[in-house]
Amino acid sequence: MAVFTPVDHAEVQAFLCEFDLGELTELEGIGSGIENTNYFVSTTRGRYVLTLFERLGFEQLPFYLALMHHLAAHGIAVPDPMPGRDGQALRRLKDKPAALVTRLRGRSVLQPLPSHCAQIGECMARMHLATRDFEPHQPNLRGLDWQRGIAPRLAPLIQPAQRLLLESELAHQSLLAASPEHALLPRGAVHADLFRDNALFDQDRLSGVFDWYFAGVDTWVFDLAVAMNDWCIELDTGVFDAERRAALLDAYQRVRPLQALERELLPDALRAAALRFWVSRLGDLHLPRDAHLLQPHDPTHFERVLRQRQLETRLREGMV
Repeated sequence: MAVFTPVDHAEVQAFLCEFDLGELTELEGIGSGIENTNYFVSTTRGRYVLTLFERLGFEQLPFYLALMHHLAAHGIAVPDPMPGRDGQALRRLKDKPAALVTRLRGRSVLQPLPSHCAQIGECMARMHLATRDFEPHQPNLRGLDWQRGIAPRLAPLIQPAQRLLLESELAHQSLLAASPEHALLPRGAVHADLFRDNALFDQDRLSGVFDWYFAGVDTWVFDLAVAMNDWCIELDTGVFDAERRAALLDAYQRVRPLQALERELLPDALRAAALRFWVSRLGDLHLPRDAHLLQPHDPTHFERVLRQRQLETRLREGMV
């Protein structure tokens, strides 16, 4: 989250007139993240998060808002979009698409224990099962097609060793994505960005998962891999912590056991997940946008994670 488009108290109060949520009492810009403009909004009737969407358009956003509402209706702790007096959650503010969602309680746990990882695994499995009857379809907008599209713009801006890594992993993932095995993987609407800072805990109990605006239809094992590459690693090396990894995977499989093909392709999914965020962070660093409160994430972190996942592949194949 970040503040790209400033709004003031009067503008938000006027915006709230489109809802039946009371009067504005507090407005606070949120400075973390990199995609949208976000504010904490408190009213006489509740606490919310206001988002002005900087990249996503009016044609894309109904998918995200419908997904959050669907999951909330299925008992998953996610922000629930608030409809206006006309029944529509998607609005316009300062000529940008905008939405108001419920604000979850709790804080992010940035040094997770196995118990936190287990709760994430269980919640993710429940989310995946809950999307089986979710009909809207939208691809993962930061998926392989997007990565292949931005790679030529990044190539002149990165080091030769990085270009080689980028090209080789894109080739590997492209070959895998075109395979019959990949086509058989279970899939549905996924979060695709469930990092430590996108979940909240209240007294060590998971109180919700937020920031659904990278969601899209993808394989469930890819979504699992995204979470594992953040919740279960040592941040300074990218190496898995065995206890946290086991806690997340075991808890997930108690709710939804992985198919044999998913277990077989999990190492490739872990590489795909690392590649996705490395490419995204390279883009944020080398092809930046202005923002009043913007701190791009360091891309070298996911370069390190990707190289570690590749090393693990070579070790399994007896190449090291």
